[in-house]
Amino acid sequence: MESGNKTQISEFLLLGLSEEPALQPLIFGLFLFMYLITVIGNLLIILATISDPHLHTPMYFFLSNLSFVDVCFMSTTIPKMLWNIQTQSKVITYEGCIIQVYFYLLFAALDDFLLTVMAYDRYVAICQPLHYTVIMNPQLCGLLVLLSWIVSALFPLLHSLTVLQLSFCSDLEIHHFFCEITWLIRLACSDPFLNNMMVYFGSVILGGVPLAGILYSYSKIVSSICEISSAQGQYKAFSTCASHLSVVSLFYCSALGVYLSFTATHSSHTSAIASVMYTVATPMLNPFIYSLRNKDINRALKRFFGMGMFVKGPFALGLKNCP
Repeated sequence: MESGNKTQISEFLLLGLSEEPALQPLIFGLFLFMYLITVIGNLLIILATISDPHLHTPMYFFLSNLSFVDVCFMSTTIPKMLWNIQTQSKVITYEGCIIQVYFYLLFAALDDFLLTVMAYDRYVAICQPLHYTVIMNPQLCGLLVLLSWIVSALFPLLHSLTVLQLSFCSDLEIHHFFCEITWLIRLACSDPFLNNMMVYFGSVILGGVPLAGILYSYSKIVSSICEISSAQGQYKAFSTCASHLSVVSLFYCSALGVYLSFTATHSSHTSAIASVMYTVATPMLNPFIYSLRNKDINRALKRFFGMGMFVKGPFALGLKNCP
């Protein structure tokens, strides 16, 4: 890394998606709209699963946790971005940046682990339906979510502590709309070897291991579905996990797209725009993906609000009750 004048820093500059003044109102309006849609859609899912006893099943329990994490995930970056646009400021404090790094990594890891837990839930439901209620008991479901929180909290903590050991030069511009950890490592004047090792190790543990678990679960699911003799039975079995598979594909494909966009073009601007897919678009689209032709959440919301406006609304879940 090139040497530079080390300084006692108190803030960074977030350059955002664009520095064109004319585009700022458009960006502000678009991201505010997506943020509100994300919050409302995911909160409706949580509200429905809590209010209706018929939805107190492992599948909906995990789904409500995923919705909560999606809201938190998006809330770590977008409100600060909107505030900076509104106040025409690019500043984020040093402490605020470290906190943002921690919570961003925390909720990203939680998303990953919850998707893995949901894949395991679908594996048990399809491959071992007669033992489903015994295996997926409330104690195990709570333990799986608790372990996901613990593991997801520890690795970001280690990342944040290693970032605190870095010394920074006079160049404090982050070409992103949030404090992305690889950008902080690039801005450092001190040796970032430990930080790079943490990034690689964390990518394997928080990304590779959950993905391997998801792929293994779905390999068993596909094998079990193929053994079903009737086409109707195969369709019914596949429909119970189609929404989850769509969310998994969106999450991992968007994350892979961010990595490929940066390695192929080495453009920070392209990478920042691609990051919108998994930091903003994925949490926003999840409620819509889970809203395809399902009446369970519609009934729960209709019963809760005492009105019929949700009977064919967009925020019902595309999942069936567990077998």
